[in-house]
Amino acid sequence: MSTLLLVHAHPDDECITTGGVMLRAHLDGHRVVLVTATAGEEGEIHNMDEAAVRPRLAEVRAEELRRACEILGVDRQVFLGYRDSGMAGTPGNADPRCFHAAPLAEAADRLAAILRGERPAVVVTYTADGTYGHPDHVKAHHVTLAAVDGLDGERPRVYLHAVPRGLLEAARMAGIEVPDIPGVPDEEITTEVDVSDLVDRKLAALTAHRSQMDPSGAFASMGEDVLRVAFGVERFVLARGGPPAERPERSLFAGGRV
Repeated sequence: MSTLLLVHAHPDDECITTGGVMLRAHLDGHRVVLVTATAGEEGEIHNMDEAAVRPRLAEVRAEELRRACEILGVDRQVFLGYRDSGMAGTPGNADPRCFHAAPLAEAADRLAAILRGERPAVVVTYTADGTYGHPDHVKAHHVTLAAVDGLDGERPRVYLHAVPRGLLEAARMAGIEVPDIPGVPDEEITTEVDVSDLVDRKLAALTAHRSQMDPSGAFASMGEDVLRVAFGVERFVLARGGPPAERPERSLFAGGRV
């Protein structure tokens, strides 16, 4: 049995982009560890009373995350202990307790302590742009690489979740509403994991994050066929380790340690 360790910024980030590989690892008998940098205190609030929930949103989102982790087969979830930074220019982004403001070495040391205890074979986080530029996603990328690079001895392979530009362009041409993000060049994708049989459980985990589910948002309006196409394959760029045995790899566990 090997361990898959994922570094995400906020509760709910784990579901759509990596929920499939988490479930696949669990079903294949691997240990799954989720590190969440913040409790998501700056998140929007849906389906709940804003005034009543805002002061305790961190507690609400932690409970939502617990339920999502049960669905995704997570063996251990741990918070890195920072505050949600919010988007650039917002008051939360100036809070000295936020993840964005944390010294890189300090945050990397916190994560490295978890890595040394778990000794994962595979670590997953975001691309350098944080997929869509959120300061906490960008910080998670840099903290993860710094923590892994500072380890002694064998190191895990590191994968960055990625959205290929070709997929975004095809969706836009088909009239499908997609996030306004640049994506990564298709040729940089090293790994494609088919999780089409797990989409229902991915969506169930996402729905567990009730406070974050906008009833008028894109997920609510997408048809079932579109959801399966959009979320049935999870794609990654191999950042540490390699070269891949095949391209694209079909599993995050295709290679060995670095």
